[in-house]
Amino acid sequence: MPPQLRLPLRPGLAGCEPYGAPQLAMPVVLNVNENPYPPAEEVVRDIAAAVAVAARGANRYPDRDFTALREGLAAYLAAESGVTVPIEEIWAGNGSNEVMLHLLQAFGGPGRTVLSFAPTYSMYPEYARDTLTDWVAGSRRADFGIDLAAAAREIRELAPCAVLLASPNNPTGTALTTAEVEALATVARGAGPDGADAIVVVDEAYGEFRRRGVASALSVRGNHPNLVVTRTMSKAFGMAGLRLGYLVADRRVVDALRVVRLPYHLSALTQAAALAALTHRDSLMAQVASLRAERDALFDWLVAHGFTAVPSDANFVLFGVFADRHAVWEGLLARGVLVREVGPEGYLRVTVGTPSETSAFKSSLLEVTGG
Repeated sequence: MPPQLRLPLRPGLAGCEPYGAPQLAMPVVLNVNENPYPPAEEVVRDIAAAVAVAARGANRYPDRDFTALREGLAAYLAAESGVTVPIEEIWAGNGSNEVMLHLLQAFGGPGRTVLSFAPTYSMYPEYARDTLTDWVAGSRRADFGIDLAAAAREIRELAPCAVLLASPNNPTGTALTTAEVEALATVARGAGPDGADAIVVVDEAYGEFRRRGVASALSVRGNHPNLVVTRTMSKAFGMAGLRLGYLVADRRVVDALRVVRLPYHLSALTQAAALAALTHRDSLMAQVASLRAERDALFDWLVAHGFTAVPSDANFVLFGVFADRHAVWEGLLARGVLVREVGPEGYLRVTVGTPSETSAFKSSLLEVTGG
């Protein structure tokens, strides 16, 4: 019998479970906010061709500053948000998760605090834990918005290194106005550790799904050098399997991230695939518009059938309120529909799927709830 292994596990990790939503083989999977439509054949063809070219040079390290990809991302943001961004102010990683981790590796650490407002994305406290940064979650209003006066007090009292603001927020789908973003970025100036500026990070993972008239935080970033906006290709682009996230920030922020990144952290194959996908941005935007319409119709249907639903700027809807949400989740699961049991007590979250998936969700929900 082999000897018992006693690992020198880092304090704070004992009993922790890996992050991850349930991955179950169900006919209808609406729990992780994926784009329900696979890439079009022409997108697949172009990605395959680009990766083949990159693979021929795979004996060499990739461009560690991914210049061509930065140029592609800048062109996309100009088309999507109408904002011109110098490529020196763009940074990318293996998903926006890695980009967020880079931020706290550079600006967090022992003795420092990161502030956010719950309910919000459940990975945020894990970024803090993994960088030995203290995590503090303030509360949101009853409508899941942020109380600006309370948030300002917390920023001044805590002197955080960073403030994480998901907009649209996961799991609620609610978005911040640019006026709210500017107010918090202004308060954060000089309010960080030792009088430094606290970094205000607006996580726009679902930014492309925002409703008409809701502006991206990118539109006000020029007025606030401590404002960082993160994006991903996982959601709107339908490229969750690609793992490509990025941010836009002051060049001094980007330079700090270059210090903590691992060498050649973006493979040549990832860079090639992402750049090829970006050339199809026009067809992407048409698909996003369709998903917005489907989300709004799903919200209206939930309200019309007596459920409480939160107006959403993302590709999902938070709905309830159930005395026993787990029983409802299990009832849907038994009918082949997987949604997410997450967020405020009594609520469930459903991703916008294809019309047939949404139809299956609706009929199953009515059966489970007796509606």
